[in-house]
Amino acid sequence: MTGDFMEVTVDQVKCVGAGQCVLVAPEVFDQREEDGLVTLLDPAPGDHLRAAVDEAAALCPAAAIRLEGPR
Repeated sequence: MTGDFMEVTVDQVKCVGAGQCVLVAPEVFDQREEDGLVTLLDPAPGDHLRAAVDEAAALCPAAAIRLEGPR
């Protein structure tokens, strides 16, 4: 790895529990049992998950997923 990585953050206040992120990138996102809100499993996913995480962020109806770093 060259030190270039993507950092993922989620805003649980914005999250509406739609679950699109979990369907697209289950290695990175999950939902809490009690309320369905997003849980971040991997804040720095590898390059092999980059496309899925980009898609999850794009599909999020509440714009609760933020991506930083090289893309």
